[in-house]
Amino acid sequence: MSLNEVYITNTSSFFPNDPVSNDEMEEYLGLINDTPSRSKAIVLRNNGIKNRFYALNKEGKPTHTNAQMTALAVKELFKDNPDDIKSMELLSTGTSTPDQLMPSHGVMVHGWLPETNPVEVVSPSGVCCAGMHAFKYAYLSTKAGQVQQSVATGSERFSVLLVSDNFEDEAKRLKALVEDPYIGFEKEFLRWMLSDGAAAFLLSNKKNETGISLKVEWIEGFSYANELEPCMYQGCEKLKDGTLKGYQDYSPAELTEQSILSIKQDVKLLSKNIVLYGGYGVTASLKKHGVRSEEIDHFLPHMSSEFFKDKIYQQLIANETGIMYDKWFVNLSRVGNVGAASVYFMVDELFHSGKLKKEIRYFYWCRKVLDSPICTVYLLFVDTESH
Repeated sequence: MSLNEVYITNTSSFFPNDPVSNDEMEEYLGLINDTPSRSKAIVLRNNGIKNRFYALNKEGKPTHTNAQMTALAVKELFKDNPDDIKSMELLSTGTSTPDQLMPSHGVMVHGWLPETNPVEVVSPSGVCCAGMHAFKYAYLSTKAGQVQQSVATGSERFSVLLVSDNFEDEAKRLKALVEDPYIGFEKEFLRWMLSDGAAAFLLSNKKNETGISLKVEWIEGFSYANELEPCMYQGCEKLKDGTLKGYQDYSPAELTEQSILSIKQDVKLLSKNIVLYGGYGVTASLKKHGVRSEEIDHFLPHMSSEFFKDKIYQQLIANETGIMYDKWFVNLSRVGNVGAASVYFMVDELFHSGKLKKEIRYFYWCRKVLDSPICTVYLLFVDTESH
């Protein structure tokens, strides 16, 4: 059986509301224990983020669900020809923050798209890797000829997990115990990192008749869960032995008192391993596919923080896969860290920037994250083509 070529023929993004500056963050998220954060300034200085987006108003009330944002991103793919949305045969949606445990995120998104036909829907989960799982499923389905056109999405609604109400019970409990009434850094750290939004790719077995198409050559993914403890997690607590205790094993009172449902990150584990293991994945992928790093024209690394930028650069050089800064394309400072949607946002911005030309041969998109419960590296290698 012959396999189809697969092209990204359009990309789109949806951001809720206006961008939120660093100075405005606590106006939306609120103060924990009526006290300004002690870690906010330090985290923001290191991560380099200047603006982010929240699906909240200043009263901390939601303005969009995750499913609604994702559906709006999908609609944006077809804004020039709305009836073409009926050509979508597969909807593959990745997120780490679905609006509910059941039904799946994908069917909820499809529910906000009444103009579509009945289609196959899939909902990969995880942390940032969920967006790439969704993309790979759509890519493989299109390549195998199961569908001719598919849509892959990445989306997050972190902000509802970051509002101060979610941490007040824990802060009050600590204060009552005459302990430091500040929540742990592993919880507060992410309040100053994460952002909301949704983005989408339209995949086809035919390239655009005019304009840019991105030909997907390969996608690689690596799990290092056999070597590393969980790093980013939610709905559980990390125990001293490195294992996770899930929310179902806590009492209702413990869930709120210990803010078990908050999203957390093992910052020490992240700092020690993210760059090293990300480098492993880059080296292995380039070697497997016979690509030299100097052939790459555009490099899109998903960094959670600009703190890692020089470290990544130096690690790539040490691995003999160096990529010069003039080939990097990053928008972290403008949109924040949007988890499963971050790589989609970078590709979307580059796709519509006018910077992609026919003569570009290699385009390299790198996703590396210490995930829960896995450490994952995702890589996309494509040709850009135009007429």
